Amino acid sequence: MFRRRSREPGERLVTLIGKPGCHLCDDAQSVIEKVCGELGVPWEKKDITQDEELHRAYWEQIPVVLVDGAQHTFWRVDEARLRKALTQM
Repeated sequence: MFRRRSREPGERLVTLIGKPGCHLCDDAQSVIEKVCGELGVPWEKKDITQDEELHRAYWEQIPVVLVDGAQHTFWRVDEARLRKALTQM
């Protein structure tokens, strides 16, 4: 399950943009849950089918992962790369 809470200044946030029934989105979520759980980084999940702006911006790339609002990756999430992004400031 994903967590939603307000962020502290300087705190990292990972956003997963995907859609229900997407196996790549499920794979991405597993990596995000693991890495964020180990690092104590909050993350959120957004459904592209419920947001017109996200749909226009990312439909052909889902799943898309944002770190602090900036696109980090799409389609496949590399665990080591995500961990590195979250531990560097």
